[in-house]
Amino acid sequence: MDRRDWVYLLSLLIPFAVYNLVLKFSGLPLLSNHGLEQTFSLMLPTALFNLGYVIFWVGLFSVVRKGRRSLRWAVVGLFHFMTVLVMAVTTCAYQYSQETGTTLEYSTLAEWIPKLKEISPPLLGDVPLSTRVVVAVAIIYALFGPWLITYTLEHWRGWPRRSPAETAHENSLLSPFALFLLGVGFGALSVLISTTTLARDPFINVVATGVNGASSKDNWDPEPAIGHPAARVSLAQTPKTDKRNVVLIHLESTRARSTTPYNEDLKTMPFLDELAKNSLLAEQAYVVLPRTAKGSLAVNCGVEPPLYSGPEFGPGGIPDRCLADLLNEQGYRTAFFQSTWNDGFSNLTKNFGYKEFYPYQSMDTEGFQWTNTFGYEDDIMLRPSEGWLRAYGYDKPFMIEYLTSTGHYGYECIPNRYGTKDFSEDEQLNRYLNCLRLQDIFLQNLFDQYKKLGLYDNTIFVIFGDHGEGFGEHDRFLHGDTIYEEGLRIPLIIHAPGWFEGGQREGGLSSQIDILPTVLEILGYEVKNGTYPGYSLLHPVPDGRTLMFSCISSFKCLASLKGEEKYVYNYGNQPDEVFNLSKDPLEENNLASLYSKEELDKRREDLLAWRSKVDTEYGDTLINGTLYSEE
Repeated sequence: MDRRDWVYLLSLLIPFAVYNLVLKFSGLPLLSNHGLEQTFSLMLPTALFNLGYVIFWVGLFSVVRKGRRSLRWAVVGLFHFMTVLVMAVTTCAYQYSQETGTTLEYSTLAEWIPKLKEISPPLLGDVPLSTRVVVAVAIIYALFGPWLITYTLEHWRGWPRRSPAETAHENSLLSPFALFLLGVGFGALSVLISTTTLARDPFINVVATGVNGASSKDNWDPEPAIGHPAARVSLAQTPKTDKRNVVLIHLESTRARSTTPYNEDLKTMPFLDELAKNSLLAEQAYVVLPRTAKGSLAVNCGVEPPLYSGPEFGPGGIPDRCLADLLNEQGYRTAFFQSTWNDGFSNLTKNFGYKEFYPYQSMDTEGFQWTNTFGYEDDIMLRPSEGWLRAYGYDKPFMIEYLTSTGHYGYECIPNRYGTKDFSEDEQLNRYLNCLRLQDIFLQNLFDQYKKLGLYDNTIFVIFGDHGEGFGEHDRFLHGDTIYEEGLRIPLIIHAPGWFEGGQREGGLSSQIDILPTVLEILGYEVKNGTYPGYSLLHPVPDGRTLMFSCISSFKCLASLKGEEKYVYNYGNQPDEVFNLSKDPLEENNLASLYSKEELDKRREDLLAWRSKVDTEYGDTLINGTLYSEE
């Protein structure tokens, strides 16, 4: 190649590599407090991929430099297209990890593309204008920068023009072809040394998950979609029926261990702790899948949610009848309030059966603090809640859900108008714990509102976490793929004045799907024409119950819990894990080596069968991130 080619190539490849490396590195502190050695191991695959990418294009340009003009222009066009594509995917992966705490996979991109208009607002979230400008400038530079720099240098330095024939004798074909292969080799090495999807280069991760999905399509024989046992249920009144109001209070990103009722040494939620003394408290309550929409579905509909993204938001996307829908038929009014913006929940709540929906866009935001990536402090819901209750809370029973948001990533709760406390020396964890304190203050304000309006005594309050939150305890952060106790175990407290005086505790394994049958039993309704899979927590849950869990990322991790023993299957990303939670509640000692291959294989097979069963209940089968409709 002549100097024009070198300038053209390197004026794009060097900024490209720097951009990708800086983006990867800048994402790591937001996900963890990695030490130097761990940061190096997470950065190395991306560094190797970028090195391979640079060498690959140098080699390819050298090969085609001696070819036809049309071929050279084709390679130049491909060079710009691929570079912009890799930058775009890397940028999306960075933003996605900040919003969800998980790595971006092909299945997510495939889901975004046909729904771009709905996805782009929540995806962009609170991305500042300066960041958007930087991304736009980077893409414009990738398209036009090399040409402009080469043209400018050529005229400034007065370089003479040279034909490909004049440079053909300078290099043999073997040398550039060797560079081409070396670039491919570095790219392959970046994949081989990636022990986790977090370590893998973001673009490589998207490609790899797409290839895995395509390769498994022909080897999958999905079971037909099955009707859910609760698809046609209805409620029948009994002599015990008491049409109390029902209030679901959805605590965003709230893990049990960070709340006072479950950790008396941590005074983050003193009001909730006091409330729990005259409530039903589930001591071992778990989510099915650690994501907000999934937790809300499990609570509202009493069934395990789909283990892949999306179907619950579409028309007819839930296979059974949900609590709000059932109570509508019993004369209830139903409404859903949230302190976040409408990020698709209007469709979800409609599927649940709620007749009214109030995101923060419908509320007066003046004077309220922005506390997370999606919305405001939860007190923003108090004024519209009081207005609704005064208008509609007396002539008919009602069901309301309040979706809080303050616990969500961002944790922008220091400072705040209620003052802050020092709960932890870890700065990010301390911000999170102060956010939980704000949720507790909102709970107290909301209960005071119901008491002031005279609605407290006739209302059942269900307070639950949608999922937990990780802070690096197992090198997992936020919640989407945090399959350990910090991600799965949640607070679950049911408060109904006149019930549970002196407090009641359920010590068995409980799930979000147990809330619906518990509420129906307190209301005194009988379920007709079907059954729900959960158990009423008014009675002891079966001792032999097994709970199963999934990460949100496709084919990343599954887990099961029976008694005190928890098994984690990581799909080969890392070894299988077994923990005894009674002796090792922080899951620090992996006991898998004490079990035979046959025992571990059986647990894995049970989890895979469960995953298949749950997904087929929703009418679609997920194959490594690709949806195949059963219709």
